[in-house]
Amino acid sequence: MFDFTGFQEGATAFLLAFVVAGLFTIAFKYIYQWVTPYNEKALIRAGNNTAALALAGALIGYALPLASALSHTVSLPELAAWATLAGIIQIAAFTGVRLVALPDVKARVEANEVSIGIYLAGISIAVGLLNAACMTV
Repeated sequence: MFDFTGFQEGATAFLLAFVVAGLFTIAFKYIYQWVTPYNEKALIRAGNNTAALALAGALIGYALPLASALSHTVSLPELAAWATLAGIIQIAAFTGVRLVALPDVKARVEANEVSIGIYLAGISIAVGLLNAACMTV
């Protein structure tokens, strides 16, 4: 027999977690775009695939540890702490790559050099995977 009360409680918890995770993802996106030296919104609207790839990779790289945090935390404050840490690590990784490996990243993204977008997306996803795995330790 279907337990409607249990379903309601589970659905409410699901919706709350989903909304909170969505808000953290939106916040991360805006902070990430603020940190990058190029204007993703304008570049993507102009058809720049490189900026789209880099931003998509950053969002996936952030969503991976966020998903891990959702699976392993038991409270919203704990989720918020892990979500914040995941965002800091993702932005720090971009900043490190930008300062060390790609000091000309702004010009290369604006020139729509797709290989740089793929590289940035790959770094972001790799960092996100490691970040997610470390949350289970």
